[in-house]
Amino acid sequence: MRISAGLRQWLTGPASDPSVRWRYWTEVERRPPTDPSVRAARRRIGREGWAASLLEHQFPDGHWVTPGSSSPELYRPKYIVSNWRAIVLADLGLSRSDPRIRRLAELILARWGVPRGDLSGSSGEICVTGNAVRTLVRFGYLEHPTVQRSIAWILRTQKPDGGWHCFPSRVGTLDGWEGLAALAEVPEGSRNEAMRRSIERGAEFYLARRLMREGPVRYPPWFRLHYPNHYYYDLLVGLRTLTRLGYGDDRRLAPALDWLEGKRRDDGRWALDADLPDLDPKLSGYSPRGPIFPMRLEAPGEPSRWATVEALSVLARVGGRG
Repeated sequence: MRISAGLRQWLTGPASDPSVRWRYWTEVERRPPTDPSVRAARRRIGREGWAASLLEHQFPDGHWVTPGSSSPELYRPKYIVSNWRAIVLADLGLSRSDPRIRRLAELILARWGVPRGDLSGSSGEICVTGNAVRTLVRFGYLEHPTVQRSIAWILRTQKPDGGWHCFPSRVGTLDGWEGLAALAEVPEGSRNEAMRRSIERGAEFYLARRLMREGPVRYPPWFRLHYPNHYYYDLLVGLRTLTRLGYGDDRRLAPALDWLEGKRRDDGRWALDADLPDLDPKLSGYSPRGPIFPMRLEAPGEPSRWATVEALSVLARVGGRG
């Protein structure tokens, strides 16, 4: 895979975010955790850059202020309260070794782990549970009993066709990506036979649809790049999940990989296309409830370090295509 010196410097130099530097060293160049550059970048995460900014106004018990409420809420309003920040902080590389993350994780476990035990509060939705499991596993809570119960819940709620769905349905949808993404965070050595079978079925659900084919009409938002994704799907979400699960050599990824390479600018970078929510209500039949406050790390339309390191990581896992 061709990466120019200028692009490498843009991603790993002092002007870049430490989370981007860490992702580049570990996922694109595949350096080990003991590498000095990897260790230096990891130490800076949470001390400067995006993660530090997100943590700046955290309250001592782990939450962030909820506008218009006297008590902390985890889910609403979207996308500024604790649940949404937790997802992004996990993506950025923080773990329970940071006391601020421990407080946040323990708040989520205490509030959403009872009484259902599936980390979705009262909703019972794969988008909530899958994101919470993915986040908490990244934070270092794989062995926590509530996380283990939630993984079992994800397995139980998988549809006969191998997908998942946030709403009542006998079939899955590409939008229900959070279940498979959560299972992708479980290390291979920690997966039991039920998890492996669920991953195989889930991967086949996506591969059979080429990560993009659902219904008679192409859904435009899936073909645009976003970050943070929260609970919304796009093709880079699908590519990230399937390649991390080891399906990078499956030929059915080719259309999605062609799309990804087609999004690359002449300077070798990728740009974000839109903030979320980015919806086509006429095709999706869905519109969010309540006020929405988009979370933004980088501006759409401009070269994005996060989108670029995500895309390069995918290409590295498929053998350096391009």
